[in-house]
Amino acid sequence: MDNLFANLPKVRGEYRYNEPLKKYTWLNVGGNADVMFFPKDEADLQKFLCEKSKGVPFFVLGNGSNLLIRDGGIEGVVIKLNSANFSQWKCEGDKLILGCGFKNALLKNILLENGLGGLEFLCSIPGCLGGAVRSNVGCFGSEISQVFLKAKVMDGNGNIFDADAEDFHFSYRNSAFPQDWIILQVELQAQRAPREQIEDILKKNTLYRQERQPQNIRTAGSTFKNPQQNAAWKLIKESGACNLKVGGASFSEKHCNFLVNDGTATAEDLEKLGENARKLVFQKFGVNLEWEVKVVGRENVRTRVMALSVNRKFTSYRDGLADYIWCNNYPSQSC
Repeated sequence: MDNLFANLPKVRGEYRYNEPLKKYTWLNVGGNADVMFFPKDEADLQKFLCEKSKGVPFFVLGNGSNLLIRDGGIEGVVIKLNSANFSQWKCEGDKLILGCGFKNALLKNILLENGLGGLEFLCSIPGCLGGAVRSNVGCFGSEISQVFLKAKVMDGNGNIFDADAEDFHFSYRNSAFPQDWIILQVELQAQRAPREQIEDILKKNTLYRQERQPQNIRTAGSTFKNPQQNAAWKLIKESGACNLKVGGASFSEKHCNFLVNDGTATAEDLEKLGENARKLVFQKFGVNLEWEVKVVGRENVRTRVMALSVNRKFTSYRDGLADYIWCNNYPSQSC
């Protein structure tokens, strides 16, 4: 792998080697990236993908708001699309076209200034637009797939094309498009609405979250997806899993579907706590909670050796959940 890194393409952006990843995630845990690449613009990203060696895996890191990176870091090249060139936006009638790096929280100003409604729910979801599409984020009875029109995409070979909703195969808090697709731009359908109505919805959504969800702490939002006709937080609470702790990892007292890092937790602590909660909920109710937080990267050597020695099946990764990615098959874009 080191030989592959020695021949990375010449770019106008920046490479950083052995870059700590925890500072790019809300949970503030995780190991290092072998290489981190900050493209200057689409052309720079395209050049990198076209010219890099085929054996170099890549992972696109968004805002890190719904991501748990393991202590062993991420193999290959981690791409961070934080240049202003990836956060441009424009309004065309009642449609919004936004760059993949545009932060959801900034959307409220655009809605208010242009009298556009129907997208208020997105404003309260941490993260950026590229990751929002990958996870099909949603709240308050809406999800991004309901307002999604199309996206501008670049694949792992540097080809650029448009893809519509059918290509993304949206489902509850998930999508299923090719792993090497990188979302560059998203087009969303809004609705004309009075400014007062938009302000009222934004205010109510903000107040709801402030009253019911933890604020200003190290967390990654909802840890588990809600099972059909049930709520993950309710199962965690009624099973007693809400009282579990591992190292510096615990569940929020305000909303027990939120994992919290008290500042001393490792990624291993947080993942183990999540798995302990899943096991307890399954034992009590027979319900298999599915991770909503994306868990990616390599385990540290000590953890993997311990797991192998205790239970060979353990390394297959917990019921084959898609969020557990081992080796190079990373989802191409995260929240």
